[in-house]
Amino acid sequence: MESWVITIDGPAGAGKSTVARMLAERLGAVFLDTGAMYRALTAAAMDKSVNLEDAETLLKIFETTRFQFEHDGQVLRVLVDGKDYTQRIRLPEVTEKVRYAACQPAVRSRLVQMQQDFARQFPKVVTEGRDQGTVVFPNARWKFFLEADVMERARRRQKDLAQSGRYVSLEELKEQIENRDASDRNRSVGPLTAAADAVVIDTTSLTAQEVVEKILQIVGTVDGGS
Repeated sequence: MESWVITIDGPAGAGKSTVARMLAERLGAVFLDTGAMYRALTAAAMDKSVNLEDAETLLKIFETTRFQFEHDGQVLRVLVDGKDYTQRIRLPEVTEKVRYAACQPAVRSRLVQMQQDFARQFPKVVTEGRDQGTVVFPNARWKFFLEADVMERARRRQKDLAQSGRYVSLEELKEQIENRDASDRNRSVGPLTAAADAVVIDTTSLTAQEVVEKILQIVGTVDGGS
């Protein structure tokens, strides 16, 4: 099945997941949260207390662990060997360590294949990540890159954590985000960068709904046969 794809890339806290989820719902498309795949592998490796910097070990875990990504409305449920990891993969300690899986070329290659295989199951896909428009879906029909001020991104992250009963200071979150940005932009494989043909949107002063409306003005009303 040949899908049409909208890619939404950008750094942590720019609003990619929220916007992609809302956009997918508006367009009747499937939402692909690629970060959940990296997070699921990271959480599985952490549970086994392995060296996250060892690519061979991560690959072994990838190959011997059953990862399932199921849509429950527009929520992507994550199962690892049958256990629900949907909430676990969002914990700060997992977020902090995702970079180890993200920077390993062999691991990324397998996860990129997983993302492409996932997309082929559906006629319409909205996907978000850091290299969707540049590496995973270079021929996507539409590409967007969201960015925002780092302190605003820290505030958004703090609000998300507070909703799950966790408090982390803004300064700590700002430092985590800056470290993640540096790691994402400087890695040798699939670095965080806007595709040459991507539309860049600064979301600092925009609500998620306003970003969605901007995107809809560009893509218009889409149907699977257009």
